[in-house]
Amino acid sequence: MSSTPGKFTVGDYLAERLAQVGIRHHFVVPGDYNLILLDKLQAHPDLKEIGCANELNCSMAAEGYARANGVSACVVTYSVGAISALNGTGSAYAENLPLILISGSPNTNDAGQFHLLHHTLGKLDYKYQLEMAEKVTCCAVAVNRAEEAPRLIDRAIRAAILSRKPCYIEIPTNLSGATCVRPGPSSAVTEPVISDQGALAAASDCAAEYLRGKLKPLILVGPKLSRCGADKALVKLAEAMGCAVAVQPAAKGMFPEDHPQFVGVFWGQVSTLAADAILNWADAIICAGCVFNDYSTVGWTAMPNIPLMKCDMDHVTFPGNHFSRVRLSEFLDHLSTEVQFNDSTMVEYKRLRPDPYVVHEAADDEDLTRKEIQRQLQPLVTPNTTLFIETGDSWFNGTQLNLPKGAGYEIEMQWGHIGWSVPASFGYAVRHPDRRTICVCGDGSFQVTAQEVSQMVRFNLPITILLINNRGYTIEVEIHDGSYNKIKNWNYALLMQAFNSTDGNGISFVANTAGELKEAIAAANNHKAGPALIECTIHQDDCSLDPGRLLGESKSNTGGGSRLAAGDGLNGLTKQDIVEKVYDGKGSLGGYAFCSLITGIRREPHAH
Repeated sequence: MSSTPGKFTVGDYLAERLAQVGIRHHFVVPGDYNLILLDKLQAHPDLKEIGCANELNCSMAAEGYARANGVSACVVTYSVGAISALNGTGSAYAENLPLILISGSPNTNDAGQFHLLHHTLGKLDYKYQLEMAEKVTCCAVAVNRAEEAPRLIDRAIRAAILSRKPCYIEIPTNLSGATCVRPGPSSAVTEPVISDQGALAAASDCAAEYLRGKLKPLILVGPKLSRCGADKALVKLAEAMGCAVAVQPAAKGMFPEDHPQFVGVFWGQVSTLAADAILNWADAIICAGCVFNDYSTVGWTAMPNIPLMKCDMDHVTFPGNHFSRVRLSEFLDHLSTEVQFNDSTMVEYKRLRPDPYVVHEAADDEDLTRKEIQRQLQPLVTPNTTLFIETGDSWFNGTQLNLPKGAGYEIEMQWGHIGWSVPASFGYAVRHPDRRTICVCGDGSFQVTAQEVSQMVRFNLPITILLINNRGYTIEVEIHDGSYNKIKNWNYALLMQAFNSTDGNGISFVANTAGELKEAIAAANNHKAGPALIECTIHQDDCSLDPGRLLGESKSNTGGGSRLAAGDGLNGLTKQDIVEKVYDGKGSLGGYAFCSLITGIRREPHAH
C-alpha cells in the first residue's frame, strides 16, 4: 500500500511486509531519524501506531505483543532510542519471541561525507549500533541503498519468524521515502522449514530405543513449547502415553491444568509436593521445550538425575545422539503414533498427591497479607484472563494459582528484567483488549516502568494492576540484604490522577485490609473503560515463607530431590502435616528457600 499515489517506497515495503506477517499494531517512540518512516507505516491501512512513553517500555510492550500475536514491531530512533530498546530486544531473544526492532538512522549523504551528527557517540563510524544489535538478534541488517531494501528486510523478517528470535532493521532517514519495488507473497518470509524426514525418522527410532524397557515415563514441559506452536502435539503425545505431565515454572499454562494428566509445576525445592516426588521417581523423562538454567533448577539442585530425552524447537538430543532439523511439533506428533500406553506415573502421583488445603479467608478488618492477596486473586482467573507475573516474589505466588482452560500465564524467567510486566501487559492487551489482563507487580519493579500506565489510560485498556507495596526490592533482600534494597515510597494510587489528566478513565485504590482489597477488586472488575491500579500494602517481611527453616532442611540434603520431595516425613511430620503447615498451603517451598538455595545465604527477618 503506497502512501503516495503512483510511488512505492522503502517505508511502504516495510509496512506491507509487517502487515503480511500478521502485525496489526506497531509500537513507536518518534525521533528525528525515524519520522519519515513513521509516516509511511502510519499510512498503511492495516497498521495502527501505538505510542509509548520511552524506548525501554516500547521494546517491552512489543515483547508482550509478540506473546499475544506471535510477532511484533518496535520502531525507534537512532542511538538514543535504539540502544535503550536493546534491553527489551534482549528479553525477546532470551524468551524466544520474534520482535522486529526497526531504527531510523542518519542520512546516507551525511555519513558518506563524514559529517559529525547529533544523537551519536561523536564518532564518524556509524556502524556501532548495528554491531550492538547483532549481539541480541538473530539477524541484523542496515539498508544503505533503496534497491537493497527488499532483500535485507525479507532476510531479517524471515530469520526472526523461523528462529523465534528478534531481528534488527536499520533504515536511513533519506531512504524511507526512496522508490522501491513491491513485495511478493507473504509465504516468502513465513513459509516454515519442515523437518528433515531422514532426521525425523532416525530421531523417532532413537526415542523408541530410549523408552524401551522403561516402566515409569513422564513428560516435562518447558517454555519453548508454545513458542513454536507445539502445544496440541504435546497433548496428543501425553494422551497416547497416559503418563504424568509436569511443567517448568516458565511453562505454566502451556499444558492444560484441568487435564487429568497434569501433575503440577516442577521447580525442585519450590515444586508442588507431588510434582517433585513423581519426577524424581520416573525412570524416563521426555523434556519438551525445556530450559535448564540456575532459576529453573533452583541453583542446579533440581536437575533430573537420569538420562533425558531433550526435545528442543528444532532438534532432539538423546544420551549419545543428536538430530538437527527436527521440528518440535512434528517430532511430538510423530512420536505419539509410536509410543505405548503406560500410566504408572499417574497411578503413583494419585497415591502421593496430598488432599486439597482449605485456605483461610481473612476477616475484612485484618491487615492485608500476601496469602490473602493470592486467595482473592484466584477467583479472578477465568478462561478469559491472562496473568502477567513480575520478576521477584510474584513468581512463587503465581506458581500456586490454578489456571482454568483458556487462561493465559506470562512470565519472563530467563531475562528477568524488573518492571517488565507493566509495559508487556500493555502490549499484550493492545492485541487482546477484550481479555482481562491482570498484572501482578512489586513496588520496586513498578517504579522502573510506571510511565506505561499512562498508555493504558490513553488506549482505554481494562488492565488490572495488583501493585504489591512492601517498600523495597524484597526479592533482593532475600538474596542479599543491604541499604541499596530500600526505595523511596510513592503514593502509587495517586499516580492515576496524573495519568488521567482531564480525559482519562483509569481508577485506583489503596488496600490496607482484606475488606478493602475485596471492594477494590469488585470495582476493578466492573470497570471496562481503562486500567485499574490497586495498591496492596503488606509488611516488608511478608515474602514467600521459608519452610526450609520449619522443616529443618538444609542445602546439603537437596541433591537430586529433597527428603520432602522423596515423600519422607521430616521432623516427625507426615506429608499431609507438611502441607497444612507450610505458608502457601500447598506443600511448596517459597521464596526464602529458593533464594537460600541459589546463594547459600540465610537471613533473619526484619524486626517488627
